[in-house]
Amino acid sequence: MIPRYSRPEMVHVWSPESKFRIWFEIEAHACDALAELGVIPKEAARTIWDKGGAATFDIDRIDEIERETKHDVIAFLTHLAEIVGPDARFVHQGMTSSDVLDTCFSVQLVKATDLLLADMDALLAAIKRRAIEHKDTVCIGRSHGIHAEPVTFGLKMAEAYAEFDRCRTRLVNARAEIATCAISGAVGTFANIDPRVEEHVAKALGLEAEPVSTQVIPRDRHAMFFATLGVIASSIERVATEIRHLQRTEVLEAEEFFSKGQKGSSAMPHKRNPVLTENLTGLARLVRMAVTPAMENVALWHERDISHSSVERMIGPDATVTLDFALHRLTGVIDKLVVYPERMAGNMNRLGGLVHSQRILLALTQAGSSREDAYRLVQRNAMKVWNSYQVSGDSEVDFLTELLNDEDVRKYLSETEIRDRFDLGYHTKHVDTIFNRVFG
Repeated sequence: MIPRYSRPEMVHVWSPESKFRIWFEIEAHACDALAELGVIPKEAARTIWDKGGAATFDIDRIDEIERETKHDVIAFLTHLAEIVGPDARFVHQGMTSSDVLDTCFSVQLVKATDLLLADMDALLAAIKRRAIEHKDTVCIGRSHGIHAEPVTFGLKMAEAYAEFDRCRTRLVNARAEIATCAISGAVGTFANIDPRVEEHVAKALGLEAEPVSTQVIPRDRHAMFFATLGVIASSIERVATEIRHLQRTEVLEAEEFFSKGQKGSSAMPHKRNPVLTENLTGLARLVRMAVTPAMENVALWHERDISHSSVERMIGPDATVTLDFALHRLTGVIDKLVVYPERMAGNMNRLGGLVHSQRILLALTQAGSSREDAYRLVQRNAMKVWNSYQVSGDSEVDFLTELLNDEDVRKYLSETEIRDRFDLGYHTKHVDTIFNRVFG
């Protein structure tokens, strides 16, 4: 988590100031519940809120205490006692450190997720706008990186929209799964604290009470959360990789916006590199880096150990801050992406009409040829075009002409029947159907 790839609002979620404020609120809400149950004086609960709520926690002081105690929660409670005074003896009644740490982690992940959901909404809006703009912009579809059949650039964007819409649904579900609270005391038995305290704190913080928390919230929840972030990162990488390929010099059907004064290379002044999408590819790897450790955190010893703690102190901030930055960056890339329809048409036509080969194959079978013979006839003519393209880079042999001159093909198909199979609109006739499925 470095400033270069961080945005302030998400960074704040993980700041020491934010963390200690959440710790205080957990403790203070618990005191409210304990006061209502008659465990501690109501006046003490009010004092804790009044003095602690108005305080600015001294992070250097907390760090100083922790250097002696070697315990972060005790260091915070000691500092809080310095602020609150004698009534601080009622803080943390019947609680254990994990009650504070795990519940705080849930609050932070929920806050982070809300920011990520806002990022997703902005990205979806940008993708939808570009999809509609280029709904009918015809370009070549590729399989194995090789020209296949025509699609539209709008369909590429619609595919991305549907993918990120699924990702958003997964993120909403991950938020619900992670939003739990544990105030159950040592080994999770509520022996020294009433379950109603947990219910009160959970409601106050917008969480759900964890059904069984042992001494920690079960880490399968966190594993699913970070796995979801990993899937979103992979979707970012897929779109970024598509743009990177489209920007290759030999393709150049779309490219990242290149601003006035921007430099592409320190050595070669002509360069316009896809640096943003390359960066997104790398950032996606960093987000996915959190997934395996989160999975491994599920298997803790008995009712708890702290092998998960160091992992989560790093992957919580790193994964969410990085994904927040990546989603925002991808939104900017999509929003300003420069699209070249003429280049798309030119690339599609470089193979002399081969994109219509399947239509000829099907027409031959419908006219009575066996599929094997039909495939052989079409491929025989297609390879003439392909071999010409390999030599010159632009086919000097025309697929339509070769088919019209092939006596074996003409046994089955008339000139009109062959020419009819070269209609580009045939390939895009269901674009509206797909758009209705995606956008409603």
